[in-house]
Amino acid sequence: MSNVTLQIRSSSCLRAGDEHYAGEVKYLFLDESGDHSLTRIDPQYPVFVLGGVIVDAAYAVGEMTDLVSEFKKSTLGRTDIALHTAEIVRCLGPFARLRDVGTRTRFFAALNDLMRRLDYTVVACAIRKDELLSVYGESAADPYMLSLSVLVERFCFEIGAAHPRGGRIIAERRGRVFDQQLGVTWTALTLHGTRYLRGSVIRERICGLDLRSKRASLAGLELADLVVSPIGRLVAGKPPRDDVRVVENKLRRREGGGYSGAGLVVLPKRQGRDPLRSSRPLSG
Repeated sequence: MSNVTLQIRSSSCLRAGDEHYAGEVKYLFLDESGDHSLTRIDPQYPVFVLGGVIVDAAYAVGEMTDLVSEFKKSTLGRTDIALHTAEIVRCLGPFARLRDVGTRTRFFAALNDLMRRLDYTVVACAIRKDELLSVYGESAADPYMLSLSVLVERFCFEIGAAHPRGGRIIAERRGRVFDQQLGVTWTALTLHGTRYLRGSVIRERICGLDLRSKRASLAGLELADLVVSPIGRLVAGKPPRDDVRVVENKLRRREGGGYSGAGLVVLPKRQGRDPLRSSRPLSG
């Protein structure tokens, strides 16, 4: 049986010195952009992106959290809110002040500067849902679960063999039914592995998958939310914005400098028909 856990937590924060997280060296905070359903495909945005940020554990619970709080205080005058792209771009709730053009311009300039300064690595898998469905029809894999396997591979290779059980994945809860489906997929990954990783390697390198409430204000989850939409716009061919360039510069890269297959995987591969095929991850 797998000894790698999925846990649903109500706690809103990770704390330095928390016994549960002792010994862990890296976190992968996950979020998504777009709908993973293959029965609803928006012709204006036919992509689904599961992505996130890999962050050193001590940095995540320390300096990164402090810097994000300082940004909120300086731009919004408060720290008791979560940075959510959907609310920011629509100027909803605590972001209503962004309806003022000058305030909005200054906010996004400061936000992009924060995203440049923070220390993290972006990994993402983007699914062209219309192409996936066109090629595979009813046998097409669920985009979320397909993407998760790709990101688990990249996270394991980023952790490396030197840090046994040194990684933890943290994502938002999505509801009882979906969370249960995610738990089944997670268990299958830790038992049976992926195309490129044995289940034993996943169990050795990742000690668990935690699901957190949407009300949790975790700096890592907020940052993950901020990076996935720019990747979706990039893959969908939308006009670029400054945040796209910021996120591109943070993508995990190969030794030669390219991020395709190492930091960003786009499926299905247009030169092949296997929906689980992705560029082979880095070997260390």
